[in-house]
Amino acid sequence: MLALQQDVLIEQERLELLQTTNRYAKQLDSEFWQKEKKAISANQVVSRFLAQQSKLPPLQLEKFADGSIRSKDDLSAAFQKHSTYVANKHRYFEQTELLWQQLAPVLLEDFFNFYFISKEGFIRISPSDWALEIPADHQFSNDIFFEIATPANNPARLPRWTPLYFDAIWQKWMTSLVIPVYINDEFVGITGTDVVLDEIFSNLGQISQWESGREAMLFDGQGNLLHDSQNSLQQAIGNPVMNQLAVGVQSSNPQLAAFITQVVSTPAKQQNSSNMLDDYVVSAAKIERLDWFVALYHRKDNVIQSLDDYRDNVVLLFLMVALIVALALQFFIYKFVLKRLTRLAGAVQRLSYGEPAQLELDQRPDEIGLLNRAFVRMSDEIHQLISGLNTRILEKEEAERATRKLSKAVAFSSSGIVITDHQLVIEYVNPFLLEMIDATATAVIGQPLHILFAQEMKFVGADILQSLQERQHWRGDMLLQQGNKQFWASLAIAPIRDDKGEVGNYVCAMQDISFIKESQRKMEQLAYYDVLTGLANRSYFRDQLRKAIAMSSRGYYHFALLYFDLDEFKRINDTLGHDAGDELLKEVARRLISRLREEDTIARLGGDEFAVILSGISDRKQAASIATNLQQAFALPVKLAGHDVSISASIGITIAPEDADEEELLLKHADLAMYEAKARGKNTFHFFSQDLNEAANERLQIENQLREAIREQQFLLYYQPKIDIRTEKIIGYETLLRWLRPDNTMVPPLRFIPVAESTGLIVQIGEWIIWEACRFLTRQHARGHMITVSINLSARQFTDQDLPALVERIVKRTGASPAHLIFEITESMLMGDIDAAIVQLNELKRLGLALSIDDFGTGYSSLSYLKRFPVDELKIDRSFVKDIPEDKNDMDITAAIIAMAQKMDLRVVAEGVETIEQVEFLKNNACYLVQGYYYSMPLAEQELARLNFETI
Repeated sequence: MLALQQDVLIEQERLELLQTTNRYAKQLDSEFWQKEKKAISANQVVSRFLAQQSKLPPLQLEKFADGSIRSKDDLSAAFQKHSTYVANKHRYFEQTELLWQQLAPVLLEDFFNFYFISKEGFIRISPSDWALEIPADHQFSNDIFFEIATPANNPARLPRWTPLYFDAIWQKWMTSLVIPVYINDEFVGITGTDVVLDEIFSNLGQISQWESGREAMLFDGQGNLLHDSQNSLQQAIGNPVMNQLAVGVQSSNPQLAAFITQVVSTPAKQQNSSNMLDDYVVSAAKIERLDWFVALYHRKDNVIQSLDDYRDNVVLLFLMVALIVALALQFFIYKFVLKRLTRLAGAVQRLSYGEPAQLELDQRPDEIGLLNRAFVRMSDEIHQLISGLNTRILEKEEAERATRKLSKAVAFSSSGIVITDHQLVIEYVNPFLLEMIDATATAVIGQPLHILFAQEMKFVGADILQSLQERQHWRGDMLLQQGNKQFWASLAIAPIRDDKGEVGNYVCAMQDISFIKESQRKMEQLAYYDVLTGLANRSYFRDQLRKAIAMSSRGYYHFALLYFDLDEFKRINDTLGHDAGDELLKEVARRLISRLREEDTIARLGGDEFAVILSGISDRKQAASIATNLQQAFALPVKLAGHDVSISASIGITIAPEDADEEELLLKHADLAMYEAKARGKNTFHFFSQDLNEAANERLQIENQLREAIREQQFLLYYQPKIDIRTEKIIGYETLLRWLRPDNTMVPPLRFIPVAESTGLIVQIGEWIIWEACRFLTRQHARGHMITVSINLSARQFTDQDLPALVERIVKRTGASPAHLIFEITESMLMGDIDAAIVQLNELKRLGLALSIDDFGTGYSSLSYLKRFPVDELKIDRSFVKDIPEDKNDMDITAAIIAMAQKMDLRVVAEGVETIEQVEFLKNNACYLVQGYYYSMPLAEQELARLNFETI
């Protein structure tokens, strides 16, 4: 009944709220429509008045210090920037002053203010405060109450209500009715009237106060809360600025916020509705002209408060009835139940004394009768239990006999058995274990279990006890020792529980696994150590490196990583044999072990590469000292195959975690440092630096860009002329490779040629050079210039067995004259495998080509080999020419080379000629073929025509 009354009250309140909100929304709609009609009429008056050619006397307008013009009368004020007024003078000051004296009193009855704003920035407003306080640099085009009526935003020229916004001058939240003003179909400005939010909500607040507990709120069609009793808008936007919209404000009550969302998302025809929330009765109605909603809500607690007193009275009546019923029930129980229970209690007492129950208990079909029958059955079961107890005694005796058998089995078991108390103090040891450990029972009984463990395993005792307390069992391998006898055993510990389930003892079973451990040790030796040297192998080294990195990451451990590479090991291996090489590796390992600490990890990574992890090294000074010590260890010669062999090593060093804290990065850094040590002349050490990393990254970047350059054909050839200084004619060109990137930047050859050589890309590039040089030669000959073209071969190209066939194919395809092709090679390319070099040179000569030794005098010059090479030309390196005539030694060397070449009937070309003195010196020494910047720098093919030299 109470619940029904509560539902009725809530439903009545819902209907009343619905009627009130609908009525008030319609009232507001009507009032705003009346305001809108009055504003439209005023707009029409303003439009007609401004369209007239007024003959009013001009006002005396004064320019203020801030650059504005302001005027004021009793009802209104006007404002405009002086610069704008001067640029476009008008009569708005005079016209609107008279007009506002007539219109303002009428409009201010319904609106907060009334104003006209022209598109030139003129404003006339009543009341006057706004025009007097506005800053001189104010831009009306940024105001929402002007922008909304412009032709771009209101092409239909309709009256428009603005969204709720904040006016920083009035310091009020308001909405404006803005109507455009057109004269002769030209937009000249707007008329506006404002309605303040507080005035709208004051009437709504009065409606909510008609009934105690009711509250009102106002929100727009986008769900933004405009006003409520908690002033949520003012709290959410504490310091609003000019033209700030009332956007993003939500009710702090989640139920009301959800109701607002539901209302604004409902189709327009259904938006006037009420609803039941968990804690509120709420109703909303739409104010059509503003696209706003008015809502009233009432807490359900307040609605149903009148039912509380009635509920209290009902509860009191219920308690009185319950008390009466309880008294009546007590009397009935005493009268009809207690007597029967007394008889049952007497029977229970006799049974407890061991006497048979003589009382007859009734068997009525009720609860007490059921209890009597249960007691009779229990009495019978007790008698049966006593007889069963006798049987259990017999079974116990049988169990004791079985226990004695088990005890004997333990005593004579082939496994070591120990029984301890709950603290692992030994209470029993079987004979087999005593024999295993070569001890007596009196020596170990009463001692803690860890007395059996080897010294290095004593620390495990505490861990075992803790594990037993947590998991009640333990299993693992343990090194046992008594006296001098030591062996590995598999140990398993399990609890022995008493009748209550509590652990009173532990049983420990041990099995000798020394053979298994020895097998494991041998397997680990094979898996983790190098067979030849006995040092750690790569797998074990990487594992130890990861552990060192993990320790260093905790911040209290530093270490150094050293990378070794034996210098000239391949030469020793090739000359003295692999057995001598193996002996050398063993000796290196012995010397490393003798010079390093036990805690350092020494590994052979493969071939002649070694690595060392130096523990506890935190700075470069310590690492450098150890590296110097190791190099001193390598200084002594090694006796190999009857020869004293000197050895040395290049060492790369990186410090962790200073240089890196990742495994692959550390290995990369040490490797880079080692190669830098080799590059600096070997037999030294070098620390990793960021410059090495950047150089490696740049090298990788250049490699990738080179591959792209090959695909995109970004290379081009420049040609430096060779001049016969006797005739001042060009007798040939040397081709020089240039790399022009798509961004028109030229990459220096010294940056990319070494990368191309090391990566093998020089083979593809070199083939392209031969193709382009042969095409160039063909074009020159077609023009009648019978010049020669010199092409530089790389070491990779020269050793390629397919080079002669490739050159032959290109010559045939391009039609180039092989007699005018010269391939330039360096001395170092020839001095590796002499016989193979001679064979390759002869194959090239077979094609009719000429061969030239480039940079002569800077490599492995050997006259005995030079006369065996089928070459046609020597090129004197620029390093001998550049200091002529200042350096007498260079002059003598150059003269000697020229004389030697002439005696061997070889052409001789001087490179790097840059001065007239050098030209004269070469001419005097009978060297007539030169090239250098004195005559021309290398040029693109299209630029060769501008040279001032004739060609042969």
